[in-house]
Amino acid sequence: MNFRQLDLNLLRVLGAVYRCGSVTEAGRRLALSQPATSNALARLRRTFDDPLFVPSPGGLHPTRLARRIAPAVTALLRELEAELLVGESFDPATEAVRWRLSLSDLGEQLFLPRLAHLLRREAPSARLSNVSVPAERLPAALEAMEVDLAIGILNPQHRGVASEGLFHEHFVALSAAQWTPADASPTLTLTPAQLAQAALVVADPAATVHGSVTQMLARLHIDDGAVLQVRHYAAMVDLVCDSDLVAIVLQMYAHTLAAGRAVRVWELPDHGPRYEVRMVWHHSATTDPAHAWLRERVRQLYRRQHPG
Repeated sequence: MNFRQLDLNLLRVLGAVYRCGSVTEAGRRLALSQPATSNALARLRRTFDDPLFVPSPGGLHPTRLARRIAPAVTALLRELEAELLVGESFDPATEAVRWRLSLSDLGEQLFLPRLAHLLRREAPSARLSNVSVPAERLPAALEAMEVDLAIGILNPQHRGVASEGLFHEHFVALSAAQWTPADASPTLTLTPAQLAQAALVVADPAATVHGSVTQMLARLHIDDGAVLQVRHYAAMVDLVCDSDLVAIVLQMYAHTLAAGRAVRVWELPDHGPRYEVRMVWHHSATTDPAHAWLRERVRQLYRRQHPG
């Protein structure tokens, strides 16, 4: 191909089709008609002498060439957009911006309600969606603009990705209000022996901070202590109410979602596994006024040392 003859406007179409896997959706995001987007894709195919995208059951599938060049094109366009936006302002009361977050199932329960309520008050024209992205794919998703901001137990060591700590968190035990451990003591901290004798409920290791709960139980030599494993946290409160089950959950979950329920929160031995909740974004969005406004609102809502 002759790069000097390449229409650089076509690169926006390349990036959009790569992100969306659909000509129609790419055109919608670029404010182009479907025929105009199809025509641009046809020109790209002639320029690169490659189909770039081929039909598949899940949408348009990128060829090897498209997989190689599209992420770089997308990153460069995003950086250019950020540079051009320097100095511009953002009016949340009037602008119809669309943000895409990446939150786990638990993160959606804990973070999304307060953020959504704030946006309805301060940015009524904004649109917000939660995009499911595996942790290992997050840097690529941020670079490709599939996601604007991620919140969770994340610290990706990847060039081009920025992150900021919001607060520290740890695991606790949750039981019915009337439950008492063996050899009950006046404190609300369980000993290893008490934990070993409890009928434990734990979430799937993939959902419990890369298996940190499982590692804690192994360290305390109670690997087989869990009588029930669940995939999500949503049922934890109902499982422990009026039963002898003891759930190992996040402190924020225990104090937020268990409010008003007949439950009791116990500290774990050594205060349980600890971690840091962070928000993560791509460096190219740092100077974008709308993105900066969103990050500041997240800070205001969640940046603290001990939630609850």
